[in-house]
Amino acid sequence: MGIVRVEILFSHLSKLGIDFFTGVPDSQLRSFCSHLLSEFGISEKHIVASNEGNAAAIAAGYYLATGKIPCIYLQNSGLGNIVNPFVSLLSNRVYSIPSVFIIGWRGEPGVKDEPQHVFQGEITLSLLNTLSIEYSILDKETTAEELEEIINHFRNILKEGKSVALVVKKGALQSEGNVSLANKYVLNREQVIESIVSYSDEDIIVSTTGKTSRELFEIRERNAQSHKYDFLTVGSMGHSSSIALGIALKTKKNVWCLDGDGAFLMHMGSVAIIGSIAPRNFIHVVLNNVSHESVGGIPTVMDHVDIPSIALACGYNDAISVHGLEDLEQVLQRLPVVKKPYLIEVKISKGSRETLGRPTTTPCQNKESLMKYIKEQNRLK
Repeated sequence: MGIVRVEILFSHLSKLGIDFFTGVPDSQLRSFCSHLLSEFGISEKHIVASNEGNAAAIAAGYYLATGKIPCIYLQNSGLGNIVNPFVSLLSNRVYSIPSVFIIGWRGEPGVKDEPQHVFQGEITLSLLNTLSIEYSILDKETTAEELEEIINHFRNILKEGKSVALVVKKGALQSEGNVSLANKYVLNREQVIESIVSYSDEDIIVSTTGKTSRELFEIRERNAQSHKYDFLTVGSMGHSSSIALGIALKTKKNVWCLDGDGAFLMHMGSVAIIGSIAPRNFIHVVLNNVSHESVGGIPTVMDHVDIPSIALACGYNDAISVHGLEDLEQVLQRLPVVKKPYLIEVKISKGSRETLGRPTTTPCQNKESLMKYIKEQNRLK
């Protein structure tokens, strides 16, 4: 039995001259990310990027300024965001910027996982092969001695200006403990979603990746309501607002986007597109707990960002920030007379129920139910 201690991994990375880290958190890398926070916090040595492509570009700039190898961490779902900046920037066939990738392997073949991870898990290693990134897999059997051999092998590859990757299976890394993370807000996300569900009636709701969609599903179950009003964006983080926009253009119903602060940040350019088109039935709710909660609670930068001002600057008709349930309900009561698109930032606490489950319907069942509902509503116009 192996199970590599995170401290040993960091010691080996240090021997490669690595003292700079950037990336997007992953639950498979929770101990790795916790160690980063414990050692470096959020600083010039450790930047939590908006998305994985952003991390690759930051890493490239660091290498250009120092000549030192950067480390980029991500969930394997983030490989999609990183493909372009890798093949056109980091690759040894372009600028030859060597990097070490630490990749959490969700959807590993033969291991039960959520539907959005299965296909990505199947193609992870072949995608790394296509990108000409040599990799080694860390699992519970990997010993400290084997890790040292891997790092020594990587050293020669990095000298050639090529990148390498450690693909980390579930439970392969361990540490002495996780960093305790909290914020100053008290309103919890499930309370907010319950309020929105009660006001939205038969409107359409598009919910973002992670616990937001899980909570929306369970609230409908508790209320004995149909799930036909909802699209649960179980993957494709950062794109729920664009999905909601596409729906809003083709229905008279109000369309609500329940976004997260990390997702909002990940593809913030979609806000400018929404503002430029200005659909009159679009309500954008950003549930801001200043963290990537679904993958361990690592902080985002969204405690330092004026989200309503961004929406207004991008063309939304109005935007507001609230952090109490009474204030939120007053905002919801005003919605019939508010010009849209409209953004509501709700500042919330971290955390969710320990008993929180997962949707019992498949993604395709969710899709078909919503499409049928939209078709029925359009027929009634």
